[in-house]
Amino acid sequence: MSLALLHPVPASVSAATAPEKPEAVPADEYPFYDLVVDAKFLTSHTRLVVIERMTATRLHPDEPQLPTVAWFAERAFFDGRLPQELIRDFVTKSQRAFRLDVRFAFGVRYRFVSGDGLPETEAAVPVVPAVWPVADEGGDFDVLDRLAFSRVGLTLRGDQALVYAANERPDGTGAGFLFWLVRRQKGWEVYDTEVLWVAQPEQKPPGSP
Repeated sequence: MSLALLHPVPASVSAATAPEKPEAVPADEYPFYDLVVDAKFLTSHTRLVVIERMTATRLHPDEPQLPTVAWFAERAFFDGRLPQELIRDFVTKSQRAFRLDVRFAFGVRYRFVSGDGLPETEAAVPVVPAVWPVADEGGDFDVLDRLAFSRVGLTLRGDQALVYAANERPDGTGAGFLFWLVRRQKGWEVYDTEVLWVAQPEQKPPGSP
């Protein structure tokens, strides 16, 4: 004890060894997530959505590298119609993972999980929507497990957006998508969708146990 008091750890050393908290996703990107979830993933029976806490930086389970502009050009997503400035902004934002916070507003309870599948303490209490459909109480409820999101790429004019979302289910099935969104007079809408990957359950040979 006396040695610790006589020789305290320098603040610079302790600061260097402390884990750096990931930067949070900006609040203005959550409406895009809400639009994608509501338009493409929710059903009338969905009552809980499980969300990966950190944003995705890899867009295919079998391709570990980070996305690049060349990677987009090689695959010609959306028949090569994506604006280059939109691709560049998406790629720049996807080079590292960011932290998602309690800012979703798609009207269904949700909670976060880390990569190992364990729920995080601060997100263990689901967010409850203001309006709860009483007619479905006691019915069959679905859990959407789990969704992962990238950061949202934007054009310089802010009239087009690009976001990746994946639904990797506990049974090993799932799919990953790129969503191209455009801003109309009435607001934002999903303009087009590209399927990047699909995971199917393994088929057992006939006669296998």
